Amino acid sequence: MRKIGHTREVPCPRESLVADWLVDADLADAFAIRIPEHAAAQGILHLARCVLGHPPVWFKGLISLRDILVAGLNIKTSRRLRGDAEADDADHIDFFRVLAVSENEVIIGEDDRHLDFRGSVLIRPVPGRAEAELIATTVVHCHNRLGKAYLMIIAPFHRLVIRSNLARAAARGWTQ
Repeated sequence: MRKIGHTREVPCPRESLVADWLVDADLADAFAIRIPEHAAAQGILHLARCVLGHPPVWFKGLISLRDILVAGLNIKTSRRLRGDAEADDADHIDFFRVLAVSENEVIIGEDDRHLDFRGSVLIRPVPGRAEAELIATTVVHCHNRLGKAYLMIIAPFHRLVIRSNLARAAARGWTQ
């Protein structure tokens, strides 16, 4: 039995709206955390905002460094991604564009010349328990060597960030 608030790597959920993206993915991972029933009752969009909308200071520093390094490579910066979403009047969480929302899942993503990514925050009940499982899935498809090199550099940080964001949301009590 897993305790509430403990993150762990899990298989990518086949019921996710990003499951079709798993075929030939250059990166596909999923991390889960058990959440209490009262947190699950707040709704998936609220939970996604709790996980993705409050990055730690060290992550903001990494993103700033990333933006400086990629600016000359014609890769979209976080500022540009946020600005594009706002200009399109699209819903977004931090600089992640929200592509779809269902009763139990939020899909974020972006397409660029070097890679396309989709992220999912999915909630599913735990049978026979007064809790649910929140699963954050990321799937990336690279288009060229720049995409593959970029992914190789950021993948270890990505895994740390996802696990940290899930744990931080739980520690804040699933408040925004």
